[in-house]
Amino acid sequence: MASILALDQGTTGSTALVIHQDGTVLGRAYHEFGQHFPRPGWVEHDPEEIFTVTMAAAKEAVAAAGEMPVGIGITNQRETVVLWERATLRPAAPAIVWQDRRTASRCRDLKAQGHEALIRERTGLVIDPYFSATKLEWLLTHEDTLRRRAGRGELAAGTIESWLVAKLTGGGVHVSDPTNAARTMLVDIGSRAWDPELLDLFGVPIELLPRIVGSAEVVGESDPALLGTALPIAGLAGDQQAALFGQGCVDPGQSKNTYGTGAFLLMNTGAARPRSESGLLVTLGCGPNGEAVYALEGSVFIAGAAVQWLRDGLGVIAEAAETEALARSVPDTGGVHFVPAFVGLGSPHWESEARGTITGLTRGTTVAHLARSALEAMAFSSADLLTAMERDAVSSGAAVRIEALRVDGGASVNDWLMQFQADVLGLPVERPDMVETTALGAAGLAGIRLGVWRDVASFLAGRRFRRFEPTGDADARAARRSGWDRAVRAALGWARDA
Repeated sequence: MASILALDQGTTGSTALVIHQDGTVLGRAYHEFGQHFPRPGWVEHDPEEIFTVTMAAAKEAVAAAGEMPVGIGITNQRETVVLWERATLRPAAPAIVWQDRRTASRCRDLKAQGHEALIRERTGLVIDPYFSATKLEWLLTHEDTLRRRAGRGELAAGTIESWLVAKLTGGGVHVSDPTNAARTMLVDIGSRAWDPELLDLFGVPIELLPRIVGSAEVVGESDPALLGTALPIAGLAGDQQAALFGQGCVDPGQSKNTYGTGAFLLMNTGAARPRSESGLLVTLGCGPNGEAVYALEGSVFIAGAAVQWLRDGLGVIAEAAETEALARSVPDTGGVHFVPAFVGLGSPHWESEARGTITGLTRGTTVAHLARSALEAMAFSSADLLTAMERDAVSSGAAVRIEALRVDGGASVNDWLMQFQADVLGLPVERPDMVETTALGAAGLAGIRLGVWRDVASFLAGRRFRRFEPTGDADARAARRSGWDRAVRAALGWARDA
């Protein structure tokens, strides 16, 4: 019997799990790290701190497991950009986080210059500060020495999995996998290669970029000094694609929603590239053996982070778990709708200038109403994504019908929210017994490659799901969503009435 070390590097912390061949978790550890907001709309991380806390979690998880894993799988926050010195592995600048909006004006200029159709066709993405290209361009533009050094090959750049692999291997390996590379706005998702025309558009030297490798491929070995022995690094995937794989959504039409800092709904569409007319993204996911397949994705930038704001920003709750009891304590939100567009609105609206909006406040509004409206916002925004996804799948000619939505992430443990999500969708919601499916997916990719599991079926064997059946009828669902739609229009109107 054997186990895999899964490193799940997220937006606010790093989790390490040692997952046994039988699916049990032998060891677990988690460490948070600092969030830096140097200016309004800017979000930065310290790359060295990320690696330090990730390794601390890894060592604790391995110690708790009582056995040495046979390999490593890595999953990560996507789109966040790290720039470092090849020779020393020192960061050349703070990491610019996926939530960062500093390049919003550059994105508006790109649209005005007519680049949107090219970028949409090559990358499957829309022009938005969310993606990596304008972040990397900003780094190279705002310090002349960095651009010159990049051109000389002295620097390396990548998303977080590239950074972790570089550090784990002592700088010997500089790679990215298709699921992460596809989020940079620099890759042709048809050829799965860096696109010369887009590199030229953003002024990114190809010498700066990692080699694109498979999501289930041995890319190198960790420095034995880190964990006591050299371990093959055999699985790489962006967090949402890792969760899709970890949920077993490897066939066309299978879908999952992750409720984390943001909410991310993905549908596997297989070998056929879909088209989106609804503001969704076309991206790359993983098939049964980790091979690249297409997927539709909808992104809600702020989901669980809205609850964190109630806790840390307003101080009206002490713990996120309180929101379930608060939501149950009132029959509805009292007419309050909370659109938590703190860093703009993602799919299907893509309005980077939108900001958080609360409508319907009265003297009778209580903390319970605010807490319930924050939870309802996760469900309503996810329902918007699924509606758009079904419409795009049909218009692309795909014979896809979503029979149920699989869910994971921190907020999915909230039973009230999961039942409300089923009611709003009119679809069953299925929650696995292990909601840490992001780490599980990374372990599965590495473990299938290393022979820990024979195939995806043996990897998923023994998983159990709790099923939330929808209540109410279509009229009730429409009535619930109408107030939310009105609040979203208010947020969009404020953003666009400048």
